[in-house]
Amino acid sequence: MKIKHVLATKSPIIHTINPQTLLSQAVAILSEHNIGALVVIEADRIAGIISERDIIRAAAQDPAIFERQVQHVMTANVITGRPSDDLKAVLQTMTSRRFRHLPILDGDILLGIVSIGDVVKAQLGEYEGKLDTLETQIIEEG
Repeated sequence: MKIKHVLATKSPIIHTINPQTLLSQAVAILSEHNIGALVVIEADRIAGIISERDIIRAAAQDPAIFERQVQHVMTANVITGRPSDDLKAVLQTMTSRRFRHLPILDGDILLGIVSIGDVVKAQLGEYEGKLDTLETQIIEEG
């Protein structure tokens, strides 16, 4: 299964933010949309990603961090995926690199973002489909 199949099941809305936005506003957006990360866009390009985890770590060091800009806390070196990426390879990368959100690009165009939950859900769906097929084959042969 490819990442493009996961994207096809998600809302086409991509929540983004700019690097100068205050962290307090980023937290409000994350909460309002019940999401775990925002892609940071500057000059029509990905400048970074800000996740709940990034914010919590920053707040633990400096409680006044919420009045600082996203650019001071975001992860700037963003790992991205492509629609043609294999689901298992993406899951392996996310697990080994210890991140939960992966922006998906087609060239320089942001197509969406997948979470580790999206990937695991798709993987389970694929396994369930294979299991159903095997059960049907066993019943037909029996």
